[in-house]
Amino acid sequence: MASRIALIASALLLSKSSAFNLPSLPSPVSRLASTPETTEEPVVDTATVITPTDDAPEEPVWYNILSEPDPVSVQQQQQPPLQQQYPVLNGWVPKEDFALWGLPGAIAPTGFFDPLGFAREGLPLNDAKRLREAEVQHSRVAMIACVGYFAGEAVQNGPFAITGPANDQLQQMPLAAFALLTAGIAAAELYRAKLGWVEPKMQIGSKTLWTLRDTYYPGDLGFDPLGLKPRDRR
Repeated sequence: MASRIALIASALLLSKSSAFNLPSLPSPVSRLASTPETTEEPVVDTATVITPTDDAPEEPVWYNILSEPDPVSVQQQQQPPLQQQYPVLNGWVPKEDFALWGLPGAIAPTGFFDPLGFAREGLPLNDAKRLREAEVQHSRVAMIACVGYFAGEAVQNGPFAITGPANDQLQQMPLAAFALLTAGIAAAELYRAKLGWVEPKMQIGSKTLWTLRDTYYPGDLGFDPLGLKPRDRR
């Protein structure tokens, strides 16, 4: 009995001592006040976040081909076309808005005389120069032939004893004289072709066969022994 009482008494003493010696737990308010504030920074995924920069390409602009034209093509259409520069030949500058490119020759009393419409609108410059070349050369041949008719019939029994009407005098020429006349005509034509015409290229599809040089004025062969060619526009 005494041992039981002693055991109970010792247990009570141990419980009291442990109650007073246990460390006191802080209250929730004091615990929150004593805990330092910590802010967690958000985790940024640099692989997916794109920061805007000045070098970033602009968003593509899509245009409806049926309703909205491309601004680049509209700008090109609004710009005036570049005019081709032509060389000045004997004071003449080709003008696209003039008949026959403004070639001189329309004089009184007929003015611009073209009843057959050779100088039609839209005629290429090379064709206009080629027509003027043919006009000038054929006119020169016609003038020389006209003088030859009168001179041949006016002088009878001349060189080589040629007589009769002018139409019958050519076949009366000796063979050597006729060959010399043919060689002279061929030399004059070859000189004119070399001076004014572009060398043709013997290729399929080449358009150089009937092309005149850009620096050649139609009919100007540089032959002016009497100095009749004008020196300026006046």
